[in-house]
Amino acid sequence: MAPIKLKQPQNSAAKSVASSTEARTLVRETLRISASLASSPPADSVPPTLSLAGPQARKFGIVEDQFIGSSLRLICSEEIDGRRWNYVAENELSGRSKNGSIRAVCCQKPQAPIDEMMSFIRSYVVPEGFPDSVTPSYVPYMTWRALKHFFGGAMGVFTTQSLLSSVGVARNKATPGAIAINWILKDGAGRVGKMLFARQGKKFDYDLKQLRFAGDLLMELGAGVELATAAAPHLFLPLACAANVAKNVAAVTSTSTRTPIYKAFAKGENIGDVTAKGECVGNIADLLGTGLSILISKRNPSLFTTFGLLSCGYIFSSYNEVRSVVLHTMNRARFNVAVESFIKTGRVPTLQNGNMNERILSFPWLKESPVVLGPRFKDAFQDAGSYLAIEPLFDREKYIVTYNQTRGKVYALLKDQAKSDDILKAAFHAHVLLHFIRSSSGGQKSSRKQGDAFSNSVPAVTNLEAQIAASCKMVSTSYEIFKSKASEQGWVMAESLLNPGRARLCPR
Repeated sequence: MAPIKLKQPQNSAAKSVASSTEARTLVRETLRISASLASSPPADSVPPTLSLAGPQARKFGIVEDQFIGSSLRLICSEEIDGRRWNYVAENELSGRSKNGSIRAVCCQKPQAPIDEMMSFIRSYVVPEGFPDSVTPSYVPYMTWRALKHFFGGAMGVFTTQSLLSSVGVARNKATPGAIAINWILKDGAGRVGKMLFARQGKKFDYDLKQLRFAGDLLMELGAGVELATAAAPHLFLPLACAANVAKNVAAVTSTSTRTPIYKAFAKGENIGDVTAKGECVGNIADLLGTGLSILISKRNPSLFTTFGLLSCGYIFSSYNEVRSVVLHTMNRARFNVAVESFIKTGRVPTLQNGNMNERILSFPWLKESPVVLGPRFKDAFQDAGSYLAIEPLFDREKYIVTYNQTRGKVYALLKDQAKSDDILKAAFHAHVLLHFIRSSSGGQKSSRKQGDAFSNSVPAVTNLEAQIAASCKMVSTSYEIFKSKASEQGWVMAESLLNPGRARLCPR
């Protein structure tokens, strides 16, 4: 039987032609609108105007001039990363929007390649929302940090070359087994040094900047010892172990102080973003320094001269990196700056000035300060009579302040109930007493020449008990003023990072 030919309905063919016509119309109108939007000014500079030009426009629900005569309707607009987008939909003859016909049309011209590249780089090196998401000190810190890592990466090429040469890889003077053993022993010694130094704990919070810079100096010392293995290859193992211990201790210092520094830059809950971008900046600078050092090493420069120049750049960058950090808390160094400024001028320095005047080279383990906080009783008093004479002056306080004439230092002993604010007050009182003693011993003239705010209040007395009593009166009226002015400048007075001693006086 011959196949039966089915006649296609005319309305089906008409629908097919209509759908293809609508598709072509949609594509044509989308292209026309995209070109019109790209050539027109941004939508936020020219407000949309309502257009009712004729019944045809009203029939399709067109609301903007640029859509007159088309079957597309503006639905809404949005902005993302500085670029504005319009969402349009195709209308049916009934005036209702077709399902699935929404299109996104960009209102701006495409970015230039250089702008796109800069946006890509910014996404890796600065936190989201920069510069509003970080403090102003973030930029100088990252600049010096990048320079430090650049010099560090460049030095790493020469030190590694020296290690490989001295261990026998370059000259084939040792068997692979001996080389591997020496290298493992070197790394093992470094890990032992890292574990031993990690017990310092809270000191990384007390003297953050000082320890950070000391760690960078230790890193330089380790790199120098590694370089010395090239001159004495027969001493490779002891020199390499010593160098690795120094570098691992420096690594512990850097890791332990990194988070508090990044926390000082964050303006909200973006500490993770700030940390990630900071580490990315360091890695990029390290890679650039390594690449440059490889190119330089191919010309066989003087090893020690090149290392010396790179070391100077590393130390200089490290010092400025640490100085650029602005911390809100008061450790002993920043507290000394604030109290001395208050005693001499009656003003507390700003956060920027206080941090800039902080002594970075005053290492915590060098006990050269004239004020000792939380000492042992036997260090502060030589006889019982001097203690019993001043004890009643501090009945209401959680500390006792005295002066040891033999050692030339002021001692602030803490009682067992002393809290954070009591430790701050004890340190403040110790500085006031030190100022009284220095002034009464012949420093009044120099103090008045400097415009000392307290020169007129210094009593002309010679015995220690009278000076301590006078300092108690001064502290009772000036300590709260000092705290108030410090808070106005942005200093956080609720936390004490003065690193007091562990000794406490117990009641009898």
